[in-house]
Amino acid sequence: MKKNNSKTSPSKKAQNYSPRKIYSYPKYWAECFGTAPFLPMSKTEMEELGWDSCDIIIVTADAYVDHPSFGMAVVGRLLEAQGFRVGIISQPKWDSAEAFKTLGEPNLFFGITGGNMDSLINRYTADLRLRSEDAYTPNAKPGARPDRSVIVYSQRCREAYYDTPIVLGGIEASLRRIAQYDYWSDKVRRSILIDANADILLFGNAERGLVELAHQLANGRKVRDLWNLRGSAIVKDSLPEDWTEIDSTRIDWPSKIDKIPNPYDFHNNQKNTVQTATDEVKTLRIVPLPLQRKVDLDHEKSYIRLPSFNKVTNDAVLYAHASRVLHQEANPYNAKVLVQKHGTKELWVNPPPIPLETEELDWVFDLPYKRRPHPSYKKARIPAYDMIKTSVNIMRGCFGGCTFCSITEHEGRIIQSRSEESILNEIKKIRDEVPGFTGTISDLGGPTANMYKLNCKSASIQKSCKRLSCVYPTICKHLNTDHSSTTQLYRKARKIKGVKRIAIASGLRYDLALKDHEYIKELVTHHVGGYLKIAPEHSEEKTLSKMMKPSISSYDEFKILFDKYSKEADKEQYLIPYFIAAHPGCDEEDMLNLSLWLKHHKFKPDQVQTFYPSPMALATAMYYSQKNPLEKVRYKGEKLKVCKDIDNRRLQKSFLRYHDEANWPILRKSLLSLGRADLIGNGPQHLIPPSKPKTYRSSRIIKR
Repeated sequence: MKKNNSKTSPSKKAQNYSPRKIYSYPKYWAECFGTAPFLPMSKTEMEELGWDSCDIIIVTADAYVDHPSFGMAVVGRLLEAQGFRVGIISQPKWDSAEAFKTLGEPNLFFGITGGNMDSLINRYTADLRLRSEDAYTPNAKPGARPDRSVIVYSQRCREAYYDTPIVLGGIEASLRRIAQYDYWSDKVRRSILIDANADILLFGNAERGLVELAHQLANGRKVRDLWNLRGSAIVKDSLPEDWTEIDSTRIDWPSKIDKIPNPYDFHNNQKNTVQTATDEVKTLRIVPLPLQRKVDLDHEKSYIRLPSFNKVTNDAVLYAHASRVLHQEANPYNAKVLVQKHGTKELWVNPPPIPLETEELDWVFDLPYKRRPHPSYKKARIPAYDMIKTSVNIMRGCFGGCTFCSITEHEGRIIQSRSEESILNEIKKIRDEVPGFTGTISDLGGPTANMYKLNCKSASIQKSCKRLSCVYPTICKHLNTDHSSTTQLYRKARKIKGVKRIAIASGLRYDLALKDHEYIKELVTHHVGGYLKIAPEHSEEKTLSKMMKPSISSYDEFKILFDKYSKEADKEQYLIPYFIAAHPGCDEEDMLNLSLWLKHHKFKPDQVQTFYPSPMALATAMYYSQKNPLEKVRYKGEKLKVCKDIDNRRLQKSFLRYHDEANWPILRKSLLSLGRADLIGNGPQHLIPPSKPKTYRSSRIIKR
């Protein structure tokens, strides 16, 4: 650990948790142009607004829909509200830089986003097959975005206007902020910030960082001067000298490490040195893990050094270790800066942004969205818009921590909830402004349907907590599980004039719902239209433990209540459970047991999924390294069973569709290899039928 020379006073240990409100900045001078009906996508539109240039241009891989569920609309309207002139370049042709010159050179910066989905997940299935449609493109036309859109767009912007700052954001950039395993190329890739040759990356829901960045650049500062902006990553040539460096392997030992000097011998002549990029030699003091808690550190001026890109590329165990440390440093109230060397450059990743407060989130959702696609698309259908045009996002974040999901990595574990008044007002806007509104609100939800206003009971505990999940392995005793705010919201929403039905389409965390039976009754009685989708994901504890999902017994408890309240409401309703095949730690025997569970419960799933290793997810670290980063990573520790072969992945998926005749041949072969021939037959106790004897057909023509 590299220690600064100055002593740390106790007062410096307290971090600043009161950031500036995002609506409190003095507006930029261009506010005089007022609010655009739609953010311009052409020079003609700019001229109609009286603009001679854009201050900021957003380049997005999605069609431009001016709706708060679309990232480019939120970012654009947010910056517009700060007084900036914001233009949109949507799904540009990327074979040259010409399309990126459509609106001219921005005065401040280009903002690059891959859209609401990662461009590779958008384009390829888990089996690496091309998808036939793109829901975020007019008429669902595929091929409107390049693979690795953020990198391609950034490079084209650099070609168009070399010196213009480039800011990366959105989920594609957010999940690639450090060296990450890339499923599509089957290798570890560098931080996207380096591959894109961009100036700065803002991760997560980046309103705070984006507003601060825009105003600072407008005031004449350079991006390189904003290296300590929360929620950002930046590339540096050298590190600040007055900071303390903590080696990540001293926090979470992955294996035996090099011999270290006597930590008590501070005055001997033996020193550790490090050569910097400028050939300056700095002295290091290594403090072993047992002593770290006793060292007086300035927490605002200490960073954790992750294993370098070169090391995690060549050592899968170190990759799993780095992933574990990254996730442990995810709480914005106690996270440290992370540093990772890429060649001769240092990737500097600041702590996540402080979550928006309710009034700030309300302000973001109350910006003047048109709630429809840009007029240039005319009558073209954009499936993603059709899906969300009458839905309302009531919160952000997820404390579930499911290892295969990227929501937590992007939005964080702390729930940010809108006020009841803000949500009800948006429902009224939908009623009055959305063309063809029929009276149905398609969803009141978010990343999870039932985490609205559920936070830690103690602010001090929340600020010191490093748990990866508030609900696994058990629901934390400090978590507020009272769903009454959600129940009251549902009741008030149903009473709004012109609203006939409120549906709940977001995923339900049923183990959490079990803590509030009144909520379940309210949901089942009024907000289930025949079917309710939930996600047990698996039946077997061995696999569920790698997912950080509750026992299947929680599902059984929920189903009893679901059936009870459905009967009381005199409604015929069904649960539609979702499951995942080929998750790390899952083998054929687990899938067989899940298949038998499905048959016992008379489920014949149509839509099933195979585990998709998304960047930065803990389950992806399991997939790549065959180690479990939920525990301290060891070279000689447990080696997970990981299904990587495409045929084996398809076999596991076939167990979910045991009822499909096309899967029977491969399932028969698997059952025989598992020694379960007793499950092949025509009886109710069997899983699949035996093969039919082939009928002999002569190829001769018989003459009569």
